[in-house]
Amino acid sequence: MSTTINKEEIQKFSKLAEEWWDVNGKFKPLHMFNPIRIQYITEHIKKHFNNSKNETNYLKNLNILDIGCGGGLISEPMARLGANVTGIDASEKNINIAQIHARKSGLKINYIHASPEKLNEVEKFDVILNLEVVEHVDNVNLYINSCYKLLKKDGLMFTATLNRSFASYIKAIIGAEYVLRWLPKGTHDWNKFIKPEELENLLSKEKFSTIDIKGLSFNPFIFKWKRSSDLSVNYIICSLKN
Repeated sequence: MSTTINKEEIQKFSKLAEEWWDVNGKFKPLHMFNPIRIQYITEHIKKHFNNSKNETNYLKNLNILDIGCGGGLISEPMARLGANVTGIDASEKNINIAQIHARKSGLKINYIHASPEKLNEVEKFDVILNLEVVEHVDNVNLYINSCYKLLKKDGLMFTATLNRSFASYIKAIIGAEYVLRWLPKGTHDWNKFIKPEELENLLSKEKFSTIDIKGLSFNPFIFKWKRSSDLSVNYIICSLKN
């Protein structure tokens, strides 16, 4: 059976599993990244599902799938906002860490050691989160197709990744891994980055339509991420299953 799993990538992140919840550890960039991602995702979910009335529990009754969930950095905030969250990861070690942290946090999250093409779910999901995952998988076409099969009609999918550009090589590879050392060397393979137009074409082939696309840029002066029109490095696409 074809697979989206890249064993080298899984081994790489499994070695770092113990550090998922260390805000000053190897995953510090993701902790800094989280607020802007969550804000973007929840704004589109509220608008699409008309769930703006309950400000503290507005994801209630929505089934959300977090693919490549790691230690649960996105799964947990979604669960706190009322969603029924399923988090999957191809690394069993990541799933174990996520399960332990969720229990300590008093959260009920369905964590499964699986990749999307091997996930056998009877019920489909309202929302799928693909955040910083597609640049680490093999067979991106199969990956997107598997996501399509797991999403309900008129459901939303959020795909965040890195553009294959000169700017991303300088900032995400040289800057983040070698100069600032925010990430371990070898975290990313620039050749696996995906240009926005390439990703939109892949999504379109699977009958997804793009609702919105935004760049996510880091401001070194205030040490925060912000949304922008600059898609040259990090970007996120909100798409609808037709």
